[in-house]
Amino acid sequence: MELMQYQIVLVNLEPTIGSEMKKTRPCIIISPNEMNKYLQTIVIAPMTSNSKSYPTRVEVKHNKTKGWVVLDQIRTIDRQRVVKCFDFLTEKEIIKIKSTIQEIYVA
Repeated sequence: MELMQYQIVLVNLEPTIGSEMKKTRPCIIISPNEMNKYLQTIVIAPMTSNSKSYPTRVEVKHNKTKGWVVLDQIRTIDRQRVVKCFDFLTEKEIIKIKSTIQEIYVA
């Protein structure tokens, strides 16, 4: 299965510990395509359908439903956790994700 950056994928996040996001849920692939092609792990940001307006959350549409990409819960997973592949974020959503990641993590 070819996994691409900014693709929405369904991921089984269990088992989790403490405040980590739980369940099988849609996630956005954050890792670049070079990494996704050669490594057994991918970097993802989970999505949620319920969120307050935090500066670390980016609103997106998936399956005609509003959701948020949770950039304060980025994690590395084994690609075996990916259950299903969906579509990609829009260009506008990708730009917002990139700028938010830069605001949060790049000093």
